[in-house]
Amino acid sequence: MHHKNLSIRKIVSYLNNDEAEGGGFWLPNIQRPFVWSEDQIARLFDSVMREYPISTLLAWKTKEPVKHRKFIDNFLPDLKLTTFYVPDNTRPKMMVLDGQQRLQSLFIGLRGSYFGRELYFDVLSGVKAAPEDIRYRFAFKEEASAIWPWVRFKDIVLRNNKLPGEIAEDLMTHAPTPLSDDDRRSVARNVERGRQVFVNDDNITYQELDGIDNPEAYRVDDIVEVFIRANSGGTKLGKSDLLFSLLTSSWDAADGEMESLLEDLNQGNFAFDRDWVLKSCLTVLGKGARYEVDKFRDGKTKEEIIAKWPKLSDAIKAVRDLLVAKTYIRSDKAMPSYLALIPLVYYRYHYPAQFAANNDMVKYLLRVLATGVFGGSPDNLIDKIVRNIQETGDFVLSEVFGVIRADGRSMEITPDVILDQHYGSRSIHLFFNLWYRDFDYAPALDANGPQVDHIFPQSLLKTVKDINPESGKRNVLHYRAEQRDQIANCMLLTGEENGFSGKCDKPPSEWFARSRFRSLPPGTQAEYLRLHLIPTDPSLWALDRYDDFIEARKALIVDKFNYMLQTMKEDAAAA
Repeated sequence: MHHKNLSIRKIVSYLNNDEAEGGGFWLPNIQRPFVWSEDQIARLFDSVMREYPISTLLAWKTKEPVKHRKFIDNFLPDLKLTTFYVPDNTRPKMMVLDGQQRLQSLFIGLRGSYFGRELYFDVLSGVKAAPEDIRYRFAFKEEASAIWPWVRFKDIVLRNNKLPGEIAEDLMTHAPTPLSDDDRRSVARNVERGRQVFVNDDNITYQELDGIDNPEAYRVDDIVEVFIRANSGGTKLGKSDLLFSLLTSSWDAADGEMESLLEDLNQGNFAFDRDWVLKSCLTVLGKGARYEVDKFRDGKTKEEIIAKWPKLSDAIKAVRDLLVAKTYIRSDKAMPSYLALIPLVYYRYHYPAQFAANNDMVKYLLRVLATGVFGGSPDNLIDKIVRNIQETGDFVLSEVFGVIRADGRSMEITPDVILDQHYGSRSIHLFFNLWYRDFDYAPALDANGPQVDHIFPQSLLKTVKDINPESGKRNVLHYRAEQRDQIANCMLLTGEENGFSGKCDKPPSEWFARSRFRSLPPGTQAEYLRLHLIPTDPSLWALDRYDDFIEARKALIVDKFNYMLQTMKEDAAAA
C-alpha cells in the first residue's frame, strides 16, 4: 500500500482522464450513486478553504477489466448511471473505493455544474466564524443571478494562470462601487488562500492499493471486501448499498436491471427505491427482511437473485400494479410505508394463482397504511407475516391481522384516527386519496399536482386574538397551529386552483360562492361542495363561525369514511 499526495487541482484533472498518471481516476460499479446536496458541497469547499482535513481517499490501481464509470461533471436530477459507463478494458486505471462523494463534489464544483448552476464564491466572505458555522461562502448560481461579490470559483482556481494579486485586481474591477481598504484586503486574502489550498498545496492524500505490481494481494473479491470494510464504519453507506456492491461484483447488468425496474415502478409519481427492492428480494428468498451483509457473503443469495431476477421483478411489478389498479393510492404522497407491500411480494412470488384470486389484499393495505402498522422497525413483523403465509399456504386476512395484533400493533381505525390527520402529516394524502377518488394525482405538469390547502386561511385565523392576561393587550392567538391545521380545515386542490389566480388566501365565504370544480358541468356548486365535504349553510363560512364550521365538517368527514369504520368493526368482531 502506498500513500500519495496531490493538489486538488491536480487530482480533479485526473478524474475521467485515461492519459493521466496511473490511468486516471474512475468509479467502480460497486459504488452507489452520488448523493450529496449542494449544501454539503458548499461545506466541503468551506472546509478546504479553512484548511480542515478532508480525510484520506482509497484507490485501487488495476488492469482488471472490471465494470466502471465516469465521474459526473454536470449533475442533474434523474441521471442514469448507465449513461456514464466506460467500456471494459485492461488498461491501467485507479478505481476509487472510498472518497467518491468528496471527489465528485470537487469535480462538480471545479469542472461542472449542479442542476445547471456553477459554483460561485463570495470573495468578501471569510470573517471568522465558529467551527460549525460557514466562514467561506459558496453557492451554486446561474450566471445571470450571480452579482458581485459572487464570482465563479473555477475562474480563480482552474482558468487563471495569473498571480493571485493580479487575479484579485481583475475581480475588483467588477465591483459596482469603489471598495474600502478592508474589502480590498479581503478579496486579496481570499484569492491568495483559494490558490494556495486548491492549486499549490498537496492536501489530498490517497492510499493506493497496487493491484498491478501485486495482483495476488488485491484481487477483485479482495477489493469488494476492502470496499465494504472501508465504508461500513460510519454513515457514508447504508447496508443496502453494501449489499448492492456485493451483487454488482458478480452481476454486470445489476445497475441497468435495477434502473429499469425502478423506472417501471415509479411511473405515476411513486418513490420505490433500491433499498425496498433488495429487502423484498431477501424476504422472498427466505433470508429474512433485516439487512445483513453476511447474507450476501453466503455464496448463494446473490446468485439466487441473479438467477431468479425475472421472476422476482415480475412479482414486485404485480404488487405495484395491484396498488394502482385496486386501491385509490396513486402516488408517493399517499404511501406512508412501502414496507407493507413486501409480504404481498412474497405472496405473489410463491403463490401466484392464489394472489390472482385473493380479494382481501386491498383491505389489508388500506388498514395497515391508515393505522401506521409498519412504522418504526417492522422487519420482525414482515418475517412473522411471511411465516404465516408459509404455514397457511395463502394470504388469509384474519390470520395476518392476528399476527399483527400479536406483535402488539394496533389496527383500530376510529373517527379520531381520521380527524387527527393534519396539514403536513405523512398520511393525510392517504385519506385524501380515499376521499377524492377521481382526483388526478399525475397531472401533465408537476406544478399542477394535488396540494393540501387550508379552507380558512392561516393568515385569516391568525387575526383572531385573545387578551393577554399578563399585559391586558389583545395579542394572543385564539387558534393554535393544531386547530388551524386539522383535517377538518383542509381540502385538496390542484396547483392551478390553489395558485395566485385561484383560491390563494381567499376566505371560504368568497371562494365557495364562486368556485366550480373543473371536472363538473357548469352551475353545479352543490356538487363541488359535496366533493369537498363543505357544510352547505353559507353562514358557517364566516370567520366568526369557524368553530361551528369545524364541527359540522367533522361530521361530514366521519360519515364519508363510515364504510371504512364499519368494515373495521366487522373485522374486529370476526377476530
